[in-house]
Amino acid sequence: MTNVAVVVLDTLRKDSFDEHFDWLPGTRYENAWSVGGWTVPVHGTLFGGRYPSELGVYAKATALDCEKTVLAEHLSEAGYTTRGFSANANIADVFDFTRGFDEFRHSWRGRRRDPDIVDWAEFISETRGEGPTRFLKAVKRCFASDVNTVESLAFGVKMKARDLGITSIAGADDGASEALEMIESTDFGDDEFFFCNLMEAHGPYNAPEDYRTVDVSANPSFEETVGDGPEADTADVRQAYDDCVRYLSDVYRDIFAELRAEFDVVVTLSDHGEMFGEDDVWGHSHGLYPELTHVPLSVWDGGDEVTVREETVGLLDVYRTVLAAAGVSDDEARGRDLRASRDSRSYLSERHGLRSERISHLQNQGYSDEVIEQYDATLRGAVVEDGSFGCETRNGFGTWNGADEETIRAAIDEIVDTLDVRDVDLGANQDVPEDVQDRLAELGYV
Repeated sequence: MTNVAVVVLDTLRKDSFDEHFDWLPGTRYENAWSVGGWTVPVHGTLFGGRYPSELGVYAKATALDCEKTVLAEHLSEAGYTTRGFSANANIADVFDFTRGFDEFRHSWRGRRRDPDIVDWAEFISETRGEGPTRFLKAVKRCFASDVNTVESLAFGVKMKARDLGITSIAGADDGASEALEMIESTDFGDDEFFFCNLMEAHGPYNAPEDYRTVDVSANPSFEETVGDGPEADTADVRQAYDDCVRYLSDVYRDIFAELRAEFDVVVTLSDHGEMFGEDDVWGHSHGLYPELTHVPLSVWDGGDEVTVREETVGLLDVYRTVLAAAGVSDDEARGRDLRASRDSRSYLSERHGLRSERISHLQNQGYSDEVIEQYDATLRGAVVEDGSFGCETRNGFGTWNGADEETIRAAIDEIVDTLDVRDVDLGANQDVPEDVQDRLAELGYV
């Protein structure tokens, strides 16, 4: 069997990939499109091989709790050792994204629930709004609790330093260096599958000091989309993002070097891009614009050459590409093996409104029902065989790459008619630990 790795460079725009990842060998799919504009539904498709609405994985149903056998489960049943690493709080056990993995690690923020250190999530919740006096309380708790005092203090300092962008204390990145350490220290054998999500291009944009060219720690928020944009200079915000991407490129060069020594196939992709004021949208909490859905995708299966392919493909194809490389099949899934097929196809993109937590947050901030409904609408878009793209926006239907609106709408309708939509109880409340909620808030998801 074949060792296969999938690496998601979270939030990496296609234009930024083109500028900074020219070193990456493999087959590059220049016309690759995502099924959505943010992490959860796209990872659902990567793991489930179907559209988000078919899996029931999207804004108000963020768990991979479908009855379908998912990627790591298929591979595990076929005798693979399955390992994973995620720096994204959405791709975690609490949301069922670790199904089928023999080993799954998180970046340092994900270890807040370690029983040997102070429960910082509980402490932060208890003392929120108390001001500087909470720091003295934090020290007292580290000494008074039945925990490792030194590790608890160190972790608390690291958390605060990372939030403030003090990388000399917090560490250089948000998990890539830990992923590299995991790969270097793992004794990979035969029949291995490895998944990794890296968040260095995701907000907040805190590049390591050696890469930082602007004094901006930006994290484009949904409020900047419904408001007047970021307070910082827009060019500085984009430059802060670019600084992070340059670092991501360098650290991924080291990660890729380790992976190619152990794996036969390495799939590198971005789940979605990022908006920097296009159509007055910031971040990736709204819309299906091409800046979000036209994504990098590369498949390496040996050698140092770069091959470019122009046919229209989708992240929907990654699932079956991985299974085919491993000699495993799922005949009911969508997509195809990218390595064996050279035809262009049409693909749907979906957005199912806002997370319930964000709606509550907006209501608490005094936003009107009219504004919330405007952004909570279901949106659809499609790319067709010639690479032209169109999608619904809050300002009407938009088209790009010379697209004809009637053609795009017909493609959307044709695919939607084939969807086996999963009925999800959107009223069900999931018990999400407070530390995960805090991490999601830091990343702008709440």
